[in-house]
Amino acid sequence: ASSKNWDTTENLYIEGDNLEVLKLLQKSYFGKIKMIYIDPPYNTGKDFVYKDDFRDNIKNYKEITQQTTKANTETSGRYHTDWLNMMYPRLKLARNLLTDDGVIFISIDDTEVANLRKILDEIFGENNFIASITRNTNSSKNQSLFVSVSHDYCLIYARDISVLSTKHAENKWSVPKNNIEEYKRKIEELKNLGLSNEQITEELKQLTKYPRFIDFVNYWYVDERGVYRKGDLGGVKNGNMTPIINPLTGKEDPVPPGGFRYSPEKLNELIKENRIHFHTDGSLPTIKRYLDENLAQRPKSIMSDDQRPDNALLKEFNTPFDNPKQLAFMKRILSVGDKDSIILDFFSGSATTAHAVMQLNAEDGGNRKFIMVQLPEKTDEKSEAYKAGYKNICEIGKERIRRAGEKIVQETGKTDLDIGFKVFKLDSSNVKTWDPDFDNLEQTLFDLQDNIKEDRTKEDLLYEILLKIGLPLTIPIEEIDYNGKTIYNVAYGSVLVCLEDDIDLDIVQEMLKYQSEHMPPKVIFKESGFISDAVKTNAIQTLKKHGITDVRSV
Repeated sequence: ASSKNWDTTENLYIEGDNLEVLKLLQKSYFGKIKMIYIDPPYNTGKDFVYKDDFRDNIKNYKEITQQTTKANTETSGRYHTDWLNMMYPRLKLARNLLTDDGVIFISIDDTEVANLRKILDEIFGENNFIASITRNTNSSKNQSLFVSVSHDYCLIYARDISVLSTKHAENKWSVPKNNIEEYKRKIEELKNLGLSNEQITEELKQLTKYPRFIDFVNYWYVDERGVYRKGDLGGVKNGNMTPIINPLTGKEDPVPPGGFRYSPEKLNELIKENRIHFHTDGSLPTIKRYLDENLAQRPKSIMSDDQRPDNALLKEFNTPFDNPKQLAFMKRILSVGDKDSIILDFFSGSATTAHAVMQLNAEDGGNRKFIMVQLPEKTDEKSEAYKAGYKNICEIGKERIRRAGEKIVQETGKTDLDIGFKVFKLDSSNVKTWDPDFDNLEQTLFDLQDNIKEDRTKEDLLYEILLKIGLPLTIPIEEIDYNGKTIYNVAYGSVLVCLEDDIDLDIVQEMLKYQSEHMPPKVIFKESGFISDAVKTNAIQTLKKHGITDVRSV
């Protein structure tokens, strides 16, 4: 009920302990994820809900979701160990899911950044470290006695840096410059004040001293075409040595050492187009590099986006959340990846990653898909979220995705965007386990005649089967009704499934109509579904006659 556009969407929202979910995704998503972003709980000594009990993780998970927090206090002798023990297996499993040119981004603060680097070096290899981004948070939380900490980190590792480097040999990573619209707006304001170009230049030199405008250092000069920085006309060894006349002085300007990089004809063309910046003090002429022609840049290791949290945005969606990750920051890091890719966030929180994926797709026509994973941790009864009716974090995340998607479609008018998501909830297997009561073995065997748990639906079992045979959860599935029985045609006849009772040979014949032309399908039945053993044997023989040998039962 909480899914959106179930039949068409390729996005997933999975509720459950991410360790168990990552295990379940291993076969279906091995080597398929281009980018992972996570913002794990910082080890603050509070809100520590990921206490793994490897004996019975599902039982443990169900207990955990009944309560909000387990403290991991600094006085605990295993303060760092507990946190690292939580992270290690998750990162190990996550690495398997990355493509060879895949990348992982992890937000973290000072408490664990050094330890996290060590375990990432071990899991990914030191040589696959790409960068540690320092993100200016401008946080007013003055939790330190001596220094007000106003930054956190984002560690970036590649699955295989040699593959990534080969792929990006020509097209290096690039991101839009920070706060570009705001900088342009400031320039318009200065023009409207009637300042001369020289006065505007002086104002811009002051403005770019602020961290938020650091990307525009040297973009100080203005003409009728826009704002620009000065670029070198030389920088070559055997260039054009013909001097050019400076229109401001009427005299020849000096020639750069090694000559001009352009021919006399090209230089004349640039002068006509007013693309050369001349000086009156005898300095070398320079080429104008316009901001509008250089909107992107290599990501910098210090990021100073507008760091105000997106609280106002979440308020607008009526989805309050403490310390949400910033949409601007998320869009920036996601934009370095492929436009057609799967992005995984297994500490989804308020689902900023999903929001950023939809927003980026709207802006650049990309076809990114997201997989969000979140523990349905109870919200605090005193919190804004609880008062707004959200009983757990997953409810906040899902509602945000719904509202953000609608808003994006409304604002852009793009109706072909995938703003839906399928919701899955982690649970134990749909198949009964063999747990014999030796005092009453006959009864145990009788109980297992039908080995599917009573409270589970056919769809529950179908998706468990898909994961077990290694198919993604978003694969197309057609439901065929044949005489009141359901046949599932998965991935255009690649897998055919019938989980009904009283299966006869007519159903088997009907299933054959939907088999793929390209390869024999896998065919899966319910173990106890056939009318009789004789029918089951005949069914297998019928399928064999049609070249289908991969027949399984659950």
